[in-house]
Amino acid sequence: MTASPTTSWLLRWQGLWARSPQGPLQRRLTAIAGGLLLALLLLLPLADRGGLGLLISACGALWLIWGLSDPSSPRPLGGINGWILAYLALAVLATGFSPVPAAAAKGLLKLLSYLGVYALMRRLLERAPAWWDRLVAALLLGELATAVIGLRQLYGEAEQLARWADPNSVADGTRRIYSTLENPNLLAGYLVPIIPLALVALLRWRGLWPRLLALAAAGFGMAALLLTYSRGGWIGMVLALGGLGLLLLLRQTRHLPPVLRRWLPPLIIAATVLALVLAATQIEPLRVRLLSVFAGREDSSNNFRINVWMAALSMVKDRPWLGIGPGNAAFNLIYPLYQQPRFTALSAYSVPLELAVEAGLPGLIAGLGLFIASLRAGLKQLHREQPLSVPALACLAAVLGLAGHGLVDTIFFRPEVQISGWLLLATLGAADDA
Repeated sequence: MTASPTTSWLLRWQGLWARSPQGPLQRRLTAIAGGLLLALLLLLPLADRGGLGLLISACGALWLIWGLSDPSSPRPLGGINGWILAYLALAVLATGFSPVPAAAAKGLLKLLSYLGVYALMRRLLERAPAWWDRLVAALLLGELATAVIGLRQLYGEAEQLARWADPNSVADGTRRIYSTLENPNLLAGYLVPIIPLALVALLRWRGLWPRLLALAAAGFGMAALLLTYSRGGWIGMVLALGGLGLLLLLRQTRHLPPVLRRWLPPLIIAATVLALVLAATQIEPLRVRLLSVFAGREDSSNNFRINVWMAALSMVKDRPWLGIGPGNAAFNLIYPLYQQPRFTALSAYSVPLELAVEAGLPGLIAGLGLFIASLRAGLKQLHREQPLSVPALACLAAVLGLAGHGLVDTIFFRPEVQISGWLLLATLGAADDA
């Protein structure tokens, strides 16, 4: 059976091997894909980059084999897939017109490898939605181990690494944990999207041990995130948890009388804001770290970001339509031409700025389009009763958290965070198509 004429022409290649006799591999593709993704999600914070690279490449290869062996169901691309493909097309153009095409080509290959993981996740969840819980369980096991290792650093020898130590900050002296990821901001970015998934798993799962896993992952994860003292991570956690609470509330109150439906959400939001204000003003370490946001250039972390952002804006001004090409290799070659003295950087330290730098203003628009499409796909699940409806709400909350953190950092582009991000988008897309 080959792809139907109603299938998007971009997917017509799928099913080209469908007429050949199915071997053992083809008959077990769902289980193989699930097992491979389980290993990837479990080992995200624990494996070295070489190991992660092999797993990511294997995911892309398996998706290609699966697509050739079994065509997808006829359906339009959808908003999420459409915006991803739009950004990919812009990245290809940006690579071709890049002032450093060889370096940009490396970034393009990385992007394609991550998209292979996304495509495999989405295909698996479309074919077998029950795999979502298994994938999240693997993610939570890895997160729990990482959080425990990080918390253990409070009682052991945890040297401050030069990459993130901030001796000129008003918060200097605060001990920040980093676990296996060697950077507290990266650890925070890794934890932000996982915590809402753990909380929804706690609500969904049955049995003592699965619930204990979800509870431990959520509790230890929140504690570890707080102790990273990452201001961007805190913003992300507040948005993720607040968004999740509001989404679940709206879903639960859909059958209540109109008066309660109207007033209950704002009352909950007001109570949450009040609790956050009290915590920020009464807990001294939190207060000191938050006040550093308003220290302006007197805080070295703030000053560093401001100078990098100014340089990044200059890069966008000079190449507004296609940028410099994707990936940090291209950025590392071009940024020194714009950087302020003594402010070296590996990225733009802001996801919107990074998108504009790499693929110009059209790339930024494509990124915003993907974000809006994710919001729309998630909000549709408020009134649905599909297997992935509640998981999609957790993923939407996680997207909000990543977006908040991404305004002031580019941790999303690290594989430990990006793979989780693609799981969120795959879940939202599969739920939208169900």
